[in-house]
Amino acid sequence: MDSIFHEKQEGSLCAQHCLNNLLQGEYFTPVDLSSIAHQLDEEERMRMAEGGMASEEYRTFLQQPSGNMDDSGFFSIQVISNALRVWGLELLLFNSREYQSLMINPVNEKAFICNYKEHWFTIRKLGQQWFNLNSLLTGPELISDTYLALFLAQLQQEGYSIFVIRGNLPECEAEQILGIMRVHQQQRPRLIGEEEAQTSAGRSAALGQTEVDFGVEDESVGEDEELKRALALSRQDMDVEDEDADLRRAIQLSMQGAVMSNRMSDSEREGVKSGGQAAESTTGEQKEGQNETLTAEELRKRRRAYFDRQQQAQPNIPQQADKHSAADPGSVNTGSEEDQQQAPIQ
Repeated sequence: MDSIFHEKQEGSLCAQHCLNNLLQGEYFTPVDLSSIAHQLDEEERMRMAEGGMASEEYRTFLQQPSGNMDDSGFFSIQVISNALRVWGLELLLFNSREYQSLMINPVNEKAFICNYKEHWFTIRKLGQQWFNLNSLLTGPELISDTYLALFLAQLQQEGYSIFVIRGNLPECEAEQILGIMRVHQQQRPRLIGEEEAQTSAGRSAALGQTEVDFGVEDESVGEDEELKRALALSRQDMDVEDEDADLRRAIQLSMQGAVMSNRMSDSEREGVKSGGQAAESTTGEQKEGQNETLTAEELRKRRRAYFDRQQQAQPNIPQQADKHSAADPGSVNTGSEEDQQQAPIQ
């Protein structure tokens, strides 16, 4: 199949593709076909001028566009016929009386050219097999001998004009290779538009899958970031709770120390001061008292910060605390003597 020459559709140059696929090579260009079309236009103009250049028919003919070509790349059957005469080939209408009277089996022919509106394509025999060389297909299409007659009949029903190629076609590589071997086509070619649509759909599906993958990845990344922020906030809350607990314990200890110092009697203080050993212990206690004074100062600062933070977080709590203290003035020094005696003295 790779040895078969097959030009695919470009613009509206189907006449050029039809001729080159028939001849199995790049034999004609748009410039060549345009030159043939201009020659035909000039011959028609000269025939019209024979009736008089001043005639109304001649002036009307000059105002009309060319009937052999247009700007889109379309070429008439006259252009194709003249191009084939260069190679000694002729066209014969398939459903004409002249050809039908010959009663020739289509399988015994060499090639056909088909035209519907402004589209041209070739059906050619290479070796012992037939191929549809339509330029709108992605590649040559193998046609069996049994299906050839049905295919031509179907094209006629669809409105195609079919022309039989008469003459000797130029030699080509595909003719030589397929003359000694037969090919088997596993998958038939599709129309070029269908292949492009399928390719576009495949690309869209691939892009959609890529976007889904990125979306899942972004979602997982977002969840990880939210988890990290939640852990950080929980750590901050735990630190604040730990600090508040430490402050509450420190305040409780300081308050218990103040109660113990207030309940000490003057006689006990004088007894502690008497005696030599009592003097030495008093000196040690004074040093520890200085350390306790420093510790109490730090506790007062922490306690003040703690109360300030509690007032900012819950502004109604201090008022309720004040009302409760006013109703029960002795509630500050609550607690049994055993608990106060068991409290550690720093």
